[in-house]
Amino acid sequence: MMENIITPVIVMAALGVLFGLTLAFVLRIFGIKVDSAIAKIMLSLPGINCGACGRPGCAAFASALNKREAEPSACVVSSDEQKKAIAKILGIDFVVGAKTIATVLCNGGKNDKDKFNYRGIKTCKAASLVFGGQKECAFGCLGFGDCIEACPFGAMSMSDQGVPEIDRTKCTSCGKCVKACPKKIIVLMAADRPYYVKCSSKDTGRVVSKVCKSGCIACAKCVKACPNGAIKITENLSRIDYDLCKDAGKCMEACPTKVIFKRS
Repeated sequence: MMENIITPVIVMAALGVLFGLTLAFVLRIFGIKVDSAIAKIMLSLPGINCGACGRPGCAAFASALNKREAEPSACVVSSDEQKKAIAKILGIDFVVGAKTIATVLCNGGKNDKDKFNYRGIKTCKAASLVFGGQKECAFGCLGFGDCIEACPFGAMSMSDQGVPEIDRTKCTSCGKCVKACPKKIIVLMAADRPYYVKCSSKDTGRVVSKVCKSGCIACAKCVKACPNGAIKITENLSRIDYDLCKDAGKCMEACPTKVIFKRS
């Protein structure tokens, strides 16, 4: 597992240095003047031009940083060390924020019935335009993997159940998958939150139980089981108050549909 983390880091670092040297060579050959601060910032950026910062590439982001039109934290792909280095170049302070990770809030997939046989373009975006998609649950994952295609880091794959799963060792929290999901069931969640409800349905428990075997039915058993009062039912869905959650695990044990998960 350590090799899976180290190798991409080394590759990105090497590419960053290579791009930086290439840029310096081109600028020198053609006599193009560039702000030295931007050049230094470029060397501290990953150089993969993923666009997660909202700019078309690392060069545009470096220019925005130099003009104080962006913050180092906007590059979610950079490490905290890289962000600190950029902040030092800019002469500003950088405070390390809480790490987030993409989280799929649906446990349906094959457990969620189809209401019709969809034969159109095999993308979630296209399927969602046909009566909201082929799934009985109006809030369920459509399973065509738009989010997987959107992820530039290979951090997502389709599980045997037909719902995307996240490799937390590769997820950079860039948000590409969040934007790609037409059902809006992928969120960026603080990585240190121990439990989460893997469902987004706001239908009544009676409706959920008819269409999906693994959805929240708002039975409130988790509410009663939690010794800290950290769970409430809002809009027919269990919600966890992380300020009150003490990692007791009683909610997960009590859930009859096994829709409450703990991060590994």
